[in-house]
Amino acid sequence: MKRQIIEIDEDKCTGCGECIPNCHEGALQMIDGKARLISDLMCDGLGACIGHCPEGAIEIIEREAQPYDEITVIKEMVKKGKNTVIAHLAHLKDHNEFGFLKQGVHWLQENQSEINFKVEEVMEAVHNGSKQEESACGCGGHEVKVEAHHHEHAHAGGGCPGSMSREINKPEAVKETFSGDIPSELKQWPVQMHLINPAASYFQNSDLLLAADCVAFSLGDFHGKFLKGKSLGIACPKLDANKEIYINKLVALIDESKVNTITVMKMEVPCCGGILQMAQIASQQASRKVPIKSMTVSISGEILSEDWV
Repeated sequence: MKRQIIEIDEDKCTGCGECIPNCHEGALQMIDGKARLISDLMCDGLGACIGHCPEGAIEIIEREAQPYDEITVIKEMVKKGKNTVIAHLAHLKDHNEFGFLKQGVHWLQENQSEINFKVEEVMEAVHNGSKQEESACGCGGHEVKVEAHHHEHAHAGGGCPGSMSREINKPEAVKETFSGDIPSELKQWPVQMHLINPAASYFQNSDLLLAADCVAFSLGDFHGKFLKGKSLGIACPKLDANKEIYINKLVALIDESKVNTITVMKMEVPCCGGILQMAQIASQQASRKVPIKSMTVSISGEILSEDWV
């Protein structure tokens, strides 16, 4: 199977930074005066950044879709320098990919003699935050504490936008009053992607709704307008672990349960784009092809976009 991913020509890149705000996954960052892809895992290959490169330094390439390999990736990051390695590891931590973080740190420590910067300085930069969790990488025979901090994406103006606190104030005119109970349109259980069984009868030939955890809480009419008549799977692309299982289940839903369509509903925050990426990877790996619709929901409960991808 093939997958698409962006490629940057560093000779053409002038460091203008116009591509950075358009990478909704936070996979692009400005490092050492150049735009760098610091997360092969999170690049969705949609190419939203391409139209914003005045130098034509970014293009989409297609390559064989292989399972994500952190060792292969960290080796490439080392070639780009210390700051790129720091950004890559920090990005893994911000997306709770602690398994991959452990692998990357372990490889760096095992190969310190071949690296032209100090691994200790990299780890200090990655883990330089306000709070510490006792969750650890456990690399190199000793525990490396993982700190809960807000990594600054270059396009976010300080702090991960998905974690930024805000109050949602709506005009009184839109606060409609409903009388009576509103019926649930949920027709199955369980719904969390780790728990669902793709072979369950209610998935057979269904229209699948794959929703980020926060979507139903943001949309007041989620049940009646979006869930009705569909089977459901929910996930959080930022906080859930072992998301490779999700892709395998989605492949089974496509090939074995023969779902008719997949509607992916995600929040507007950058880290939520991973749920669409999982559906697209599953579509590439599956033998059947099904239409995929992507819907983006604002934090205030509005549909920002709705497109077949």
